[in-house]
Amino acid sequence: MTTAQAATPETEDTAKLKALAEQAGRDLEDASALEILQWAVKTFGTKFCVTSSMEDAVVAHLASRAMPGVDVVFLDTGYHFEETIGTRDAVEAVMDVNVITLTPRQTVAEQDAEYGPKLHDRDPDLCCALRKVKPLEEGLRGYTAWATGLRRDESPTRADTPVVGWDEKRQKVKVSPIARWSQDDVDAYVAEHGVLTNPLLMDGYGSVGCAPCTRRLLEGEDARAGRWAGRGKTECGIHG
Repeated sequence: MTTAQAATPETEDTAKLKALAEQAGRDLEDASALEILQWAVKTFGTKFCVTSSMEDAVVAHLASRAMPGVDVVFLDTGYHFEETIGTRDAVEAVMDVNVITLTPRQTVAEQDAEYGPKLHDRDPDLCCALRKVKPLEEGLRGYTAWATGLRRDESPTRADTPVVGWDEKRQKVKVSPIARWSQDDVDAYVAEHGVLTNPLLMDGYGSVGCAPCTRRLLEGEDARAGRWAGRGKTECGIHG
């Protein structure tokens, strides 16, 4: 092995984390969502956080049962519906979590001045990169593992989501405790525990993102069909 190829402690640690994540994905495939989160908390402690779009607070609620006071990271893109900001505020007020709000480097007005208005219409990938992907990468730097609310039944692009996997882009362990859940499972958990949900879910929206790029669903569409409709785009870049 040449000097240039020699493994460093950092790369060795990354390889171990990746192997840990992949093994946990196999071992925990049939575990409950709470058990998956309990494993994450036991393994990573305060280096573990939950991310939430405030579509609902199911994963945040589950994580608070595993670790009261858990960090819940929310991206305020500057384009959210008022209902989404209201859901964040309500979650912060009533749940045993620590909500951390991330914001992009530029305000919407500053972005408009540099790139022109309505970048989301002209180049939605760049808009998502500036207002979602980059701020999240910066906000997750202090964590080793993070949890998402991804579900396999949401869309074909999410059908292979592991309950625990490796986030190659950010070099972190990615936990998706409700990956195997259906919408019925989510609804049942919400009803049983009185979990907060975004009011827009009761108003025809199947998935709630930024207001300019989200519409109500048409009959028969999958839950994410209302995101970037007609633009050949299915993900913001955070998850793929």
